[in-house]
Amino acid sequence: MVDLSIGTPVDDSPAVLADALAGAGNAPGYPTALGTPALRTAAAGWLDRRLGVRLADPLGADPSVIPTVGSKELVALLPTLLGLRGGGTVLIPEVAYPTYEVGAVLAGLAVRRTDIPPDDATGVVLVWLNSPGNPHGRVLTDDQLRAWVAWGRAHGVPVVDDECYVTLGWDVAPRSILHPAVAGEDHAGLLAVHSLSKQSTAAGYRAGLLSGDPALVRRIWEVRRHLGLLVPTPVQKAMAAALGDDAHVEVQRARYGARRQQLAAAVRAAGARIEHSEAGLYLWVTRDEDCWTTIDWLAGLGIVAAPGSFYGPAGSRHVRLALTASDERIAAAVERLGG
Repeated sequence: MVDLSIGTPVDDSPAVLADALAGAGNAPGYPTALGTPALRTAAAGWLDRRLGVRLADPLGADPSVIPTVGSKELVALLPTLLGLRGGGTVLIPEVAYPTYEVGAVLAGLAVRRTDIPPDDATGVVLVWLNSPGNPHGRVLTDDQLRAWVAWGRAHGVPVVDDECYVTLGWDVAPRSILHPAVAGEDHAGLLAVHSLSKQSTAAGYRAGLLSGDPALVRRIWEVRRHLGLLVPTPVQKAMAAALGDDAHVEVQRARYGARRQQLAAAVRAAGARIEHSEAGLYLWVTRDEDCWTTIDWLAGLGIVAAPGSFYGPAGSRHVRLALTASDERIAAAVERLGG
C-alpha cells in the first residue's frame, strides 16, 4: 500500500538541527517556558525575514513570542490556557483539523463551524483560523483576514491563526495574520501559531511557536510554566539554529513541490478534481461522490487517503492526499493512478 493518509514527514531532519541538538546535550537544569533569549531572538528574526511580521518586544517583560511543545498541544490546550472554561462557543473553520474541536470540548466549550464572521457574537470566546488550511490547502485573502481581525476586536474575542504551513505556498503567497497589512499597527487580540514540523522536517522535535499580542502570550506563558509545558533545552537550541537558516527550508520545499506536481498531474489524469490546495502539504481531491466511495476506489489501486468527513460534514465529498511520502512512494502512487 501507498499510505498518503497521514502528513508526517519522512525525509531526514537537516544537519543544522541535528548538530545543534547534539551540541546542547549537556542540559542538567530545567528548561525555561519563556524560551531562551537566543531562541526568542531567532524566532523574531524569522518572523520578520520570512513573514514581514515585527514583534513588539520579543525579549521584554511581556513576551510576544514563546516556544511550544509542537503546535498540536497548543491547539488542544489553548482555550484552557486562556482561562475560557465554563461556557461559551469557539468558532472553527467549516472544514478543519479536528484538534480545534477537541480543545474546545476539553475546556467544556461549544463549537460552531463557520468561514465568515457571524452577525451574532453572543457567547463567542475564541476564533480559530487556519491559513493555509489543513486539509484543503485553502489560503485566506488579506480582505478575509482583515474582516476577522476587525470582527474579533469589535467584540473583544481573541482571533488565532494556525499558520503551520505558511512557508509552503504554491499558487499564492500566504499572509500571516500578524502582518501589518492585516493587523495594522499592533497585534492586539491576535495570535499566530507556527511549527518547524513541516518546513524543517522536525516533527519528532516537537518544536512550535506562539506569537502575537503580548497580553495574551503572557497569560498563556504564565499558565504553561506552572503546568510544566517546557520545550527541552536541546530542542530550543536546535530551534534557534533552524530559524536562523533558510537554506534547508528551501531544499525541503523543492522536494515537496516536485512531489506535488507529479501527484497532482496523476490525480487529474485519473479523472478526479483537485480543489483549493494552493498551499500546504495536501491535495484536496474529489470525484463528486461520497468520500468513502473515493476511499474505496483508491484502496483498490493500493493507495490510502484520509476521508474528508474526518474534518467536518462539509468535507464529506473529498479525500486528502498527503505529499509527505517518499519519492519512491509518490512515484508508486503516480503509477497506480495510471500516470
